[in-house]
Amino acid sequence: MDLKTAIDTLPSLKITVESHGLLAKKSLGQNFLLDKNITDKIISLSLKKQNLDSYQNCHVFEVGPGPGGLTRAVISNNPDKMTVIELDERCIKIMQDINSKTGNILEILNQDALKFDFTFNEKTAKHIVSNLPYNISVPLLTKWLYNIDCYSSMTLMFQKEVADRIQAQTSTKDYGRLSILAQLQCKISRLLDLNPECFTPAPKIWSSVLLFQPLEKTLNKDEINKLEKLTAQAFSMRRKMIRQSLKSTPNLEEICDKIGIKSTMRPEEITPEQFLALSKEI
Repeated sequence: MDLKTAIDTLPSLKITVESHGLLAKKSLGQNFLLDKNITDKIISLSLKKQNLDSYQNCHVFEVGPGPGGLTRAVISNNPDKMTVIELDERCIKIMQDINSKTGNILEILNQDALKFDFTFNEKTAKHIVSNLPYNISVPLLTKWLYNIDCYSSMTLMFQKEVADRIQAQTSTKDYGRLSILAQLQCKISRLLDLNPECFTPAPKIWSSVLLFQPLEKTLNKDEINKLEKLTAQAFSMRRKMIRQSLKSTPNLEEICDKIGIKSTMRPEEITPEQFLALSKEI
């Protein structure tokens, strides 16, 4: 039996949730996606955008699989291996049920994803897929962006307002430190937006799925650290000109002239590339 056929023999996600008494926990930021058409569409759109036919020859990681909607969609696309990282012990039994039907393709880890080291070396291409728990979505994303060269792609669901911040352009209210770091490390594509009614329980906000693909040239940890310190200082006075927020920087006027920006600009007017150039001169 192939993996897709094995997945198709499983009970529906709705029945799975009911049979395991799986009520979403607010403390874990859980909102379950139980519509197979949507979970399949997310993976299909992600693969298509990457010009991939499947996850063959890939190792896929999923954080917070919950009842396993995205897990099933990934497995149906034939990964060589899949690792699921789940803090909620109630969901571990569901993962074990899936594993027993799919030839033990899953590595099941009952632990905190914030403490898991994703950066180990392996020859297989590594992809991350997750309907991210809302309460740790930004810390997880930031952690992965620091080591983006370790991954071939990340297909991640956020609250729409967080997705808007990630993709925000200069001179907009959403533009900030997260926009800058994400855009300097990745090509970011919005795959789809989902209304609250797609989830159980329905949250009060929309969600968005973003695909992150590492750029050909990315920043190392030292460059990111310098950039993070600079943007933290600049955006601490978001409405002030940088000659005010960065006034402790020696020779600021000369540095601004050298890289082609004005010290009278506000941080939201400075592009990610300009912030990077500025951080390299300071």
